[in-house]
Amino acid sequence: MKSSYSILIVDDNLTNIKLLLDILNQSGFRVSVAKSGENALVKLQENIPDLILLDVMMPGIDGFETCRQLKENPKTKDIPVIFMTALSELVNKVKGLQVGGVDYITKPIEPEEVLARIQVHLQLRKIQLQLIQTEKMSSLGQLVGGVAHEINNPINFIYGNIFYAQQYVRDLIQTIKLYEQYLPENIPEIQQWSEETDLNFLKDDLPQLLSSMEVGANRIRDLVRSLRVFSRLDEAQLKEINLKEGIESTLMLLSHRLKSTSHRPEIEIIQEYDQFPLIECYASEINQVFIHVLNNAIDAIDSKAMMLENQSKNQEVFIPQIRVQIESATDQKGLKISINDNGIGMSPEVLRRSFDQFFTTKPVGQGTGLGLAIAYAIIVDKHGGTLSCSSEVGQGSEFNIILPLSQEKRLS
Repeated sequence: MKSSYSILIVDDNLTNIKLLLDILNQSGFRVSVAKSGENALVKLQENIPDLILLDVMMPGIDGFETCRQLKENPKTKDIPVIFMTALSELVNKVKGLQVGGVDYITKPIEPEEVLARIQVHLQLRKIQLQLIQTEKMSSLGQLVGGVAHEINNPINFIYGNIFYAQQYVRDLIQTIKLYEQYLPENIPEIQQWSEETDLNFLKDDLPQLLSSMEVGANRIRDLVRSLRVFSRLDEAQLKEINLKEGIESTLMLLSHRLKSTSHRPEIEIIQEYDQFPLIECYASEINQVFIHVLNNAIDAIDSKAMMLENQSKNQEVFIPQIRVQIESATDQKGLKISINDNGIGMSPEVLRRSFDQFFTTKPVGQGTGLGLAIAYAIIVDKHGGTLSCSSEVGQGSEFNIILPLSQEKRLS
Protein backbone atom coordinates (compact mmCIF):
# COMPACT_ATOMS: atom_id res chain seq x y z
CA MET A 1 0.00 0.00 0.00
CA LYS A 2 1.24 3.49 -0.83
CA SER A 3 2.63 4.91 2.40
CA SER A 4 1.89 8.52 1.54
CA TYR A 5 -1.89 8.11 1.83
CA SER A 6 -3.35 10.44 4.45
CA ILE A 7 -6.27 9.66 6.74
CA LEU A 8 -8.28 11.96 9.02
CA ILE A 9 -9.73 10.43 12.18
CA VAL A 10 -12.79 12.27 13.52
CA ASP A 11 -13.63 10.97 16.99
CA ASP A 12 -14.04 12.40 20.50
CA ASN A 13 -13.00 9.20 22.29
CA LEU A 14 -9.29 9.28 23.25
CA THR A 15 -9.10 5.48 23.57
CA ASN A 16 -10.40 4.99 20.02
CA ILE A 17 -8.07 7.71 18.70
CA LYS A 18 -5.00 6.10 20.32
CA LEU A 19 -5.92 2.65 18.97
CA LEU A 20 -6.47 3.95 15.46
CA LEU A 21 -3.26 6.01 15.54
CA ASP A 22 -1.27 2.90 16.47
CA ILE A 23 -2.89 0.81 13.73
CA LEU A 24 -2.53 3.39 10.97
CA ASN A 25 0.94 4.70 11.86
CA GLN A 26 2.32 1.16 11.90
CA SER A 27 0.88 0.66 8.41
CA GLY A 28 2.65 3.72 7.07
CA PHE A 29 -0.29 6.14 6.79
CA ARG A 30 -0.05 9.82 7.57
CA VAL A 31 -2.71 10.50 10.19
CA SER A 32 -4.37 13.64 11.51
CA VAL A 33 -7.05 13.91 14.20
CA ALA A 34 -10.14 16.04 14.78
CA LYS A 35 -12.07 15.64 18.03
CA SER A 36 -15.38 16.98 16.74
CA GLY A 37 -17.32 17.46 13.54
CA GLU A 38 -16.83 21.21 13.72
CA ASN A 39 -13.08 20.81 14.16
CA ALA A 40 -12.95 18.39 11.20
CA LEU A 41 -14.68 20.88 8.89
CA VAL A 42 -12.12 23.54 9.84
CA LYS A 43 -9.15 21.20 9.30
CA LEU A 44 -10.45 20.17 5.89
CA GLN A 45 -10.26 23.73 4.63
CA GLU A 46 -6.46 23.49 4.82
CA ASN A 47 -5.58 19.84 4.18
CA ILE A 48 -7.50 17.29 2.15
CA PRO A 49 -6.95 13.64 3.25
CA ASP A 50 -7.38 10.60 1.03
CA LEU A 51 -9.96 9.07 3.40
CA ILE A 52 -11.92 9.98 6.55
CA LEU A 53 -12.76 7.71 9.49
CA LEU A 54 -15.79 9.40 11.04
CA ASP A 55 -17.43 8.61 14.38
CA VAL A 56 -21.21 8.84 14.40
CA MET A 57 -21.93 9.81 18.01
CA MET A 58 -20.09 13.04 18.93
CA PRO A 59 -20.95 16.20 20.88
CA GLY A 60 -22.00 19.14 18.70
CA ILE A 61 -22.82 18.09 15.16
CA ASP A 62 -22.86 14.30 14.85
CA GLY A 63 -21.17 12.21 12.19
CA PHE A 64 -24.18 12.15 9.88
CA GLU A 65 -24.42 15.96 9.77
CA THR A 66 -20.64 16.27 9.41
CA CYS A 67 -20.72 13.94 6.41
CA ARG A 68 -23.67 15.79 4.88
CA GLN A 69 -21.75 19.08 5.03
CA LEU A 70 -18.64 17.43 3.57
CA LYS A 71 -20.62 16.20 0.58
CA GLU A 72 -22.06 19.68 -0.05
CA ASN A 73 -18.57 21.22 -0.30
CA PRO A 74 -16.98 20.88 -3.79
CA LYS A 75 -13.55 20.69 -2.18
CA THR A 76 -14.38 17.71 0.07
CA LYS A 77 -17.31 15.96 -1.60
CA ASP A 78 -15.20 13.22 -3.22
CA ILE A 79 -13.32 12.10 -0.08
CA PRO A 80 -14.38 8.55 0.92
CA VAL A 81 -15.99 8.54 4.39
CA ILE A 82 -16.08 5.38 6.51
CA PHE A 83 -18.36 5.66 9.53
CA MET A 84 -17.33 4.22 12.92
CA THR A 85 -20.18 3.36 15.25
CA ALA A 86 -21.49 1.04 17.92
CA LEU A 87 -24.96 1.52 16.43
CA SER A 88 -25.73 -1.68 14.58
CA GLU A 89 -29.36 -1.00 13.63
CA LEU A 90 -30.08 -1.13 9.91
CA VAL A 91 -31.72 2.32 9.97
CA ASN A 92 -28.44 3.93 11.10
CA LYS A 93 -26.41 2.16 8.44
CA VAL A 94 -28.87 3.22 5.76
CA LYS A 95 -28.78 6.82 7.00
CA GLY A 96 -24.99 6.84 6.85
CA LEU A 97 -24.99 5.61 3.27
CA GLN A 98 -27.68 8.11 2.32
CA VAL A 99 -25.63 11.08 3.51
CA GLY A 100 -22.63 9.94 1.51
CA GLY A 101 -20.67 7.36 3.53
CA VAL A 102 -19.05 4.49 1.66
CA ASP A 103 -18.77 1.93 4.48
CA TYR A 104 -19.16 1.15 8.18
CA ILE A 105 -16.73 -0.06 10.86
CA THR A 106 -18.52 -1.41 13.90
CA LYS A 107 -17.11 -0.80 17.36
CA PRO A 108 -15.27 -2.26 19.19
CA ILE A 109 -12.61 -1.69 16.56
CA GLU A 110 -10.79 -4.67 15.05
CA PRO A 111 -7.40 -3.70 13.49
CA GLU A 112 -7.61 -6.22 10.64
CA GLU A 113 -11.09 -5.02 9.66
CA VAL A 114 -10.06 -1.37 9.76
CA LEU A 115 -7.05 -1.93 7.50
CA ALA A 116 -8.97 -4.16 5.09
CA ARG A 117 -11.81 -1.67 4.61
CA ILE A 118 -9.43 1.28 4.24
CA GLN A 119 -7.38 -0.59 1.65
CA VAL A 120 -10.48 -1.53 -0.36
CA HIS A 121 -11.81 2.03 -0.52
CA LEU A 122 -8.46 3.64 -1.26
CA GLN A 123 -7.98 1.17 -4.12
CA LEU A 124 -11.51 1.81 -5.40
CA ARG A 125 -10.88 5.55 -5.29
CA LYS A 126 -7.63 5.14 -7.20
CA ILE A 127 -9.32 3.04 -9.89
CA GLN A 128 -12.18 5.55 -10.13
CA LEU A 129 -9.74 8.43 -10.64
CA GLN A 130 -7.83 6.50 -13.28
CA LEU A 131 -11.04 5.68 -15.15
CA ILE A 132 -12.20 9.30 -15.01
CA GLN A 133 -8.84 10.58 -16.22
CA THR A 134 -8.61 7.97 -18.97
CA GLU A 135 -12.07 8.88 -20.23
CA LYS A 136 -11.32 12.61 -20.06
CA MET A 137 -8.04 12.28 -21.91
CA SER A 138 -9.57 9.94 -24.48
CA SER A 139 -12.34 12.46 -25.17
CA LEU A 140 -9.85 15.31 -25.23
CA GLY A 141 -7.57 13.40 -27.57
CA GLN A 142 -10.42 12.69 -29.97
CA LEU A 143 -11.51 16.33 -29.87
CA VAL A 144 -7.98 17.64 -30.39
CA GLY A 145 -7.29 15.15 -33.16
CA GLY A 146 -10.59 15.98 -34.88
CA VAL A 147 -9.99 19.73 -34.71
CA ALA A 148 -6.45 19.30 -36.00
CA HIS A 149 -7.71 17.22 -38.92
CA GLU A 150 -10.39 19.78 -39.82
CA ILE A 151 -7.92 22.68 -39.68
CA ASN A 152 -5.21 20.80 -41.54
CA ASN A 153 -6.89 20.73 -44.98
CA PRO A 154 -7.81 24.44 -45.28
CA ILE A 155 -4.50 25.63 -43.86
CA ASN A 156 -2.60 23.43 -46.32
CA PHE A 157 -4.69 24.99 -49.10
CA ILE A 158 -3.81 28.51 -47.89
CA TYR A 159 -0.15 27.68 -47.33
CA GLY A 160 0.19 25.98 -50.70
CA ASN A 161 -1.24 28.99 -52.55
CA ILE A 162 0.72 31.72 -50.77
CA PHE A 163 3.85 30.87 -52.78
CA TYR A 164 1.98 31.37 -56.06
CA ALA A 165 0.26 34.52 -54.76
CA GLN A 166 3.67 36.00 -53.93
CA GLN A 167 4.95 35.15 -57.41
CA TYR A 168 1.86 36.66 -59.08
CA VAL A 169 2.16 39.86 -57.03
CA ARG A 170 5.83 40.22 -57.96
CA ASP A 171 4.88 39.85 -61.65
CA LEU A 172 2.07 42.40 -61.35
CA ILE A 173 4.30 44.93 -59.60
CA GLN A 174 6.93 44.49 -62.31
CA THR A 175 4.24 45.02 -64.94
CA ILE A 176 3.13 48.24 -63.25
CA LYS A 177 6.72 49.47 -63.17
CA LEU A 178 7.02 48.82 -66.93
CA TYR A 179 3.81 50.75 -67.61
CA GLU A 180 5.10 53.62 -65.49
CA GLN A 181 8.36 53.58 -67.45
CA TYR A 182 6.91 53.63 -70.95
CA LEU A 183 3.51 55.34 -70.69
CA PRO A 184 3.20 59.14 -70.87
CA GLU A 185 3.48 60.67 -67.41
CA ASN A 186 0.65 63.17 -67.73
CA ILE A 187 -2.42 60.95 -68.15
CA PRO A 188 -4.84 62.59 -65.67
CA GLU A 189 -6.93 59.49 -64.88
CA ILE A 190 -3.85 57.38 -64.04
CA GLN A 191 -2.30 60.12 -61.94
CA GLN A 192 -5.55 60.59 -59.99
CA TRP A 193 -6.03 56.86 -59.41
CA SER A 194 -2.39 56.46 -58.37
CA GLU A 195 -2.78 59.21 -55.79
CA GLU A 196 -6.11 57.92 -54.49
CA THR A 197 -4.81 54.37 -53.99
CA ASP A 198 -1.34 55.46 -52.85
CA LEU A 199 0.19 53.16 -55.44
CA ASN A 200 3.76 53.59 -54.22
CA PHE A 201 2.73 52.43 -50.75
CA LEU A 202 0.83 49.43 -52.17
CA LYS A 203 3.84 48.32 -54.19
CA ASP A 204 5.99 48.31 -51.06
CA ASP A 205 3.43 46.95 -48.59
CA LEU A 206 1.74 44.16 -50.55
CA PRO A 207 4.79 41.84 -50.63
CA GLN A 208 5.29 42.41 -46.89
CA LEU A 209 1.62 41.66 -46.25
CA LEU A 210 1.93 38.33 -48.10
CA SER A 211 5.10 37.50 -46.15
CA SER A 212 3.20 38.11 -42.88
CA MET A 213 0.42 35.81 -44.11
CA GLU A 214 3.04 33.14 -44.84
CA VAL A 215 4.41 33.47 -41.29
CA GLY A 216 0.88 33.15 -39.89
CA ALA A 217 0.12 30.10 -42.04
CA ASN A 218 3.38 28.50 -40.91
CA ARG A 219 2.42 29.14 -37.29
CA ILE A 220 -0.97 27.49 -37.75
CA ARG A 221 0.64 24.50 -39.48
CA ASP A 222 3.04 24.11 -36.55
CA LEU A 223 0.17 24.28 -34.06
CA VAL A 224 -1.82 21.69 -36.01
CA ARG A 225 1.21 19.41 -36.15
CA SER A 226 1.69 19.85 -32.40
CA LEU A 227 -1.96 19.02 -31.74
CA ARG A 228 -1.67 15.84 -33.75
CA VAL A 229 1.58 14.81 -32.04
CA PHE A 230 0.17 15.61 -28.59
CA SER A 231 -3.10 13.68 -29.09
CA ARG A 232 -1.42 10.74 -30.90
CA LEU A 233 -4.76 9.05 -31.59
CA ASP A 234 -3.02 6.44 -33.71
CA GLU A 235 -0.60 5.57 -30.92
CA ALA A 236 -2.83 4.38 -28.10
CA GLN A 237 -0.76 1.21 -27.76
CA LEU A 238 2.91 0.76 -26.99
CA LYS A 239 5.05 2.34 -29.68
CA GLU A 240 8.59 3.60 -30.12
CA ILE A 241 8.69 7.39 -30.20
CA ASN A 242 11.11 10.30 -30.00
CA LEU A 243 10.48 12.03 -26.66
CA LYS A 244 11.76 15.32 -28.07
CA GLU A 245 8.73 15.51 -30.36
CA GLY A 246 6.34 15.10 -27.42
CA ILE A 247 8.06 17.82 -25.37
CA GLU A 248 8.21 20.25 -28.27
CA SER A 249 4.54 19.69 -29.16
CA THR A 250 3.60 20.31 -25.51
CA LEU A 251 5.67 23.51 -25.38
CA MET A 252 3.99 24.69 -28.58
CA LEU A 253 0.54 24.13 -27.03
CA LEU A 254 1.62 26.03 -23.91
CA SER A 255 3.23 28.89 -25.87
CA HIS A 256 0.41 31.29 -24.91
CA ARG A 257 1.33 30.80 -21.23
CA LEU A 258 5.02 31.42 -21.88
CA LYS A 259 4.48 34.92 -23.29
CA SER A 260 5.22 38.02 -21.22
CA THR A 261 2.55 39.28 -18.82
CA SER A 262 2.04 42.40 -16.72
CA HIS A 263 3.97 40.65 -13.91
CA ARG A 264 6.94 39.16 -15.76
CA PRO A 265 8.82 38.94 -19.07
CA GLU A 266 8.47 35.99 -21.43
CA ILE A 267 9.57 32.66 -19.97
CA GLU A 268 12.79 31.47 -21.57
CA ILE A 269 12.82 27.79 -22.54
CA ILE A 270 16.26 26.17 -22.49
CA GLN A 271 16.35 22.78 -24.22
CA GLU A 272 19.35 20.51 -23.78
CA TYR A 273 19.17 17.16 -25.54
CA ASP A 274 21.88 14.54 -25.82
CA GLN A 275 21.82 11.92 -28.53
CA PHE A 276 19.31 9.38 -27.27
CA PRO A 277 17.41 6.41 -28.70
CA LEU A 278 13.71 6.01 -29.35
CA ILE A 279 11.73 4.88 -26.32
CA GLU A 280 8.82 2.46 -26.12
CA CYS A 281 5.87 3.93 -24.25
CA TYR A 282 2.21 4.98 -24.32
CA ALA A 283 2.89 8.23 -26.14
CA SER A 284 -0.29 10.18 -25.41
CA GLU A 285 -0.03 9.44 -21.68
CA ILE A 286 3.62 10.51 -21.52
CA ASN A 287 2.55 13.78 -23.17
CA GLN A 288 -0.01 14.19 -20.37
CA VAL A 289 2.87 13.99 -17.88
CA PHE A 290 4.80 16.67 -19.74
CA ILE A 291 1.84 19.05 -19.80
CA HIS A 292 1.13 18.56 -16.07
CA VAL A 293 4.76 19.15 -15.05
CA LEU A 294 5.28 22.11 -17.41
CA ASN A 295 2.01 23.72 -16.31
CA ASN A 296 3.16 23.45 -12.69
CA ALA A 297 6.48 25.04 -13.62
CA ILE A 298 4.71 27.98 -15.28
CA ASP A 299 2.40 28.37 -12.26
CA ALA A 300 5.42 28.43 -9.93
CA ILE A 301 7.10 31.11 -12.05
CA ASP A 302 3.92 33.23 -12.12
CA SER A 303 3.62 32.94 -8.33
CA LYS A 304 7.20 34.09 -7.84
CA ALA A 305 6.76 37.00 -10.27
CA MET A 306 3.68 38.23 -8.39
CA MET A 307 5.43 37.83 -5.03
CA LEU A 308 8.40 39.89 -6.24
CA GLU A 309 6.08 42.52 -7.67
CA ASN A 310 4.33 42.86 -4.30
CA GLN A 311 7.64 43.44 -2.54
CA SER A 312 7.90 47.16 -3.21
CA LYS A 313 11.54 47.38 -2.08
CA ASN A 314 12.61 44.46 -4.24
CA GLN A 315 15.30 45.35 -6.76
CA GLU A 316 15.76 41.84 -8.17
CA VAL A 317 15.50 41.49 -11.94
CA PHE A 318 13.59 38.25 -12.44
CA ILE A 319 14.41 36.34 -15.63
CA PRO A 320 11.97 33.39 -15.71
CA GLN A 321 13.40 30.18 -17.13
CA ILE A 322 12.41 26.57 -17.65
CA ARG A 323 15.17 24.12 -18.54
CA VAL A 324 14.30 20.80 -20.22
CA GLN A 325 16.98 18.11 -20.51
CA ILE A 326 16.89 14.61 -21.98
CA GLU A 327 19.81 12.24 -21.50
CA SER A 328 20.53 8.55 -21.11
CA ALA A 329 20.02 7.27 -17.57
CA THR A 330 23.14 6.18 -15.71
CA ASP A 331 22.40 2.48 -16.31
CA GLN A 332 21.94 3.13 -20.07
CA LYS A 333 18.67 1.18 -19.93
CA GLY A 334 16.43 4.20 -19.85
CA LEU A 335 16.10 7.92 -20.47
CA LYS A 336 16.15 10.71 -17.90
CA ILE A 337 14.00 13.78 -18.48
CA SER A 338 14.63 16.77 -16.20
CA ILE A 339 12.32 19.79 -16.08
CA ASN A 340 13.72 22.61 -13.97
CA ASP A 341 12.15 26.01 -13.20
CA ASN A 342 13.31 29.05 -11.22
CA GLY A 343 9.87 29.67 -9.74
CA ILE A 344 8.65 30.07 -6.19
CA GLY A 345 9.70 26.58 -5.05
CA MET A 346 8.11 24.34 -2.43
CA SER A 347 8.46 23.94 1.31
CA PRO A 348 9.50 20.49 2.61
CA GLU A 349 5.90 19.74 3.65
CA VAL A 350 4.45 20.72 0.25
CA LEU A 351 7.22 18.79 -1.52
CA ARG A 352 6.48 15.69 0.54
CA ARG A 353 2.83 15.77 -0.49
CA SER A 354 3.28 16.97 -4.07
CA PHE A 355 2.25 13.62 -5.63
CA ASP A 356 -0.71 13.02 -3.28
CA GLN A 357 -4.17 12.86 -4.80
CA PHE A 358 -6.22 16.04 -4.25
CA PHE A 359 -3.34 17.90 -2.63
CA THR A 360 -3.03 21.40 -4.06
CA THR A 361 -1.79 24.78 -2.86
CA LYS A 362 -4.00 26.59 -5.35
CA PRO A 363 -7.33 28.25 -4.46
CA VAL A 364 -10.56 26.29 -4.84
CA GLY A 365 -11.54 26.17 -8.50
CA GLN A 366 -7.99 26.72 -9.78
CA GLY A 367 -6.50 23.31 -9.09
CA THR A 368 -7.82 19.79 -8.51
CA GLY A 369 -4.70 18.34 -6.91
CA LEU A 370 -4.79 15.51 -9.45
CA GLY A 371 -2.22 16.61 -12.05
CA LEU A 372 0.98 15.37 -10.40
CA ALA A 373 -0.78 12.36 -8.86
CA ILE A 374 -1.86 11.31 -12.36
CA ALA A 375 1.66 11.97 -13.68
CA TYR A 376 3.06 9.75 -10.92
CA ALA A 377 0.63 6.94 -11.77
CA ILE A 378 1.49 7.13 -15.49
CA ILE A 379 5.27 7.09 -14.96
CA VAL A 380 5.55 4.70 -12.00
CA ASP A 381 2.55 2.38 -12.21
CA LYS A 382 2.05 2.15 -15.98
CA HIS A 383 5.63 2.52 -17.27
CA GLY A 384 7.72 1.16 -14.40
CA GLY A 385 9.73 4.37 -14.21
CA THR A 386 10.46 6.87 -11.47
CA LEU A 387 9.23 10.41 -10.88
CA SER A 388 10.91 12.54 -8.23
CA CYS A 389 11.15 16.19 -7.31
CA SER A 390 13.59 18.42 -5.47
CA SER A 391 12.81 22.01 -4.54
CA GLU A 392 13.96 25.01 -2.55
CA VAL A 393 11.67 27.83 -1.46
CA GLY A 394 12.28 30.93 -3.54
CA GLN A 395 14.73 29.17 -5.88
CA GLY A 396 12.64 26.75 -7.94
CA SER A 397 11.94 23.07 -8.47
CA GLU A 398 13.28 20.21 -10.56
CA PHE A 399 11.25 17.20 -11.66
CA ASN A 400 13.20 14.14 -12.76
CA ILE A 401 11.57 11.38 -14.81
CA ILE A 402 13.34 8.12 -15.63
CA LEU A 403 11.67 5.80 -18.17
CA PRO A 404 12.85 2.34 -19.26
CA LEU A 405 13.65 2.09 -22.96
CA SER A 406 11.46 -0.97 -23.46
CA GLN A 407 8.10 -1.83 -21.93
CA GLU A 408 7.86 -5.27 -23.56
CA LYS A 409 10.94 -6.51 -21.68
CA ARG A 410 9.68 -5.02 -18.44
CA LEU A 411 6.23 -6.62 -18.79
CA SER A 412 7.46 -10.01 -20.03
